[in-house]
Amino acid sequence: MGVLIHAAPHEMLTIGGAAVGAFLISNSKTGLKHAGHAVKLVFKGEHFKKDDYKELLLLLFALTKLMKTKGMVAIEQHIEKPEDSEIFRQYSHVTHDSFAVRLICDYLRVMTMDLTDANALEDAMEKEIDKHLHEELHGAHAIQTMADGIPALGIVAAVLGVIKTMASISEPPEVLGEMIGGALVGTFLGVFLAYGFVGPFASRSTEAITGDIQFYRIIKEVLVAHLKGCAPQISMEIGRGNIPSHLQPSFQDMEAAMENLPTAA
Repeated sequence: MGVLIHAAPHEMLTIGGAAVGAFLISNSKTGLKHAGHAVKLVFKGEHFKKDDYKELLLLLFALTKLMKTKGMVAIEQHIEKPEDSEIFRQYSHVTHDSFAVRLICDYLRVMTMDLTDANALEDAMEKEIDKHLHEELHGAHAIQTMADGIPALGIVAAVLGVIKTMASISEPPEVLGEMIGGALVGTFLGVFLAYGFVGPFASRSTEAITGDIQFYRIIKEVLVAHLKGCAPQISMEIGRGNIPSHLQPSFQDMEAAMENLPTAA
């Protein structure tokens, strides 16, 4: 361990400095921002919890019920200014996510423009959700790219150590052995950091981001079901059925929650 402890700071400086430099050069400000968000997700996990999904279903139920009972015109005041809407303000777990609100309002607005083709709506929403997923994954992909390059940077650090060793070839074998051992620490650290730390960071953030995307797909499922003529409660149930099992509210939970909905909704 003596050789490892002695060489590690110098090797870490070489590998870490080169990795951070390459990361900064290869990413824009937006990419760096996404990467910072991806790192936060490693510790925080998925953004949307069980209560968020429950509130989303209730919000969509209230909106689709309003359209069914009072027509498309009744929904316009809510989707034009959701921040002032009595319906939206009841569901703070949903309204704190700007993309979710925009997705709901934009496609309800499209539906008020006499869109009757449910397949066209589904295709358009899926494309926008996929675009959002691609943008959100940029940070995780950048971290994974750095993980892929770190072993090579470890080899570079090891080669530098070998060059230093060759310059001291006249030293006794025990000195050369320690120098070569120190050089190989670079290869060890490169592989260890890539597969033990940076790579898992990228994988965990990717998992969290792709998990959160399902939240937006529930919006799509409910609105498409509504456009196909399903009753509000049926549309909501279709959406509930597509929620990941560990986050899915039960049928009884939703029944109880709907009984407590304000009559204005």
